[in-house]
Amino acid sequence: MNLNISKIIYKFDNYILFLVKSRLKNKYLDFIMPFITSLGNLGAVWIMIAIALLIDKPYRTIGSMALITLIISTIIGEGIVKHIVKRIRPCDLKNKIDLLIEKPMSYSFPSGHTLSSFAVASILSVNITRYRVVFIAIALLIALSRIYLIVHYPTDIIAGIVLGLMCSKLILVAFQQGYFQKFETLFKNIT
Repeated sequence: MNLNISKIIYKFDNYILFLVKSRLKNKYLDFIMPFITSLGNLGAVWIMIAIALLIDKPYRTIGSMALITLIISTIIGEGIVKHIVKRIRPCDLKNKIDLLIEKPMSYSFPSGHTLSSFAVASILSVNITRYRVVFIAIALLIALSRIYLIVHYPTDIIAGIVLGLMCSKLILVAFQQGYFQKFETLFKNIT
């Protein structure tokens, strides 16, 4: 049964990649998608937003939450899950692909760009509701760019979304319970 599920996932992933290549690929998206994906490189767009929030005193806690979420989601995705699953990227398996971006060197599952983007976008959406659509749109575009650029399978993206949302929930609960404030107090007493 496990083999059948693997075959179904493999067929689904490759069918979606085929559809993207055959129906969506064009010179305009070839120009735009590398830029969109670069917003997620090292969490760049989320770091810029967090720094802007940290500068504005009423939003400092939200900025801190965003940075902590980015760090924890990166540790979970890039540091742990990718090294357990060890899934090879689609661009490593397909011959004669001219990538529009530099070839990523890490494993494919889950998409780190997607995981961190949805984790931080979720934190920001809960706390700054008037820009919720903007935050989710940025995260979604980054996620879709990873499929378009053939560096992730669709199931890598789905897993990134699910793990990102779980990560944001963990951070929200930790802040609501005061765990980070207790850690901050302990750290201040030590130094």
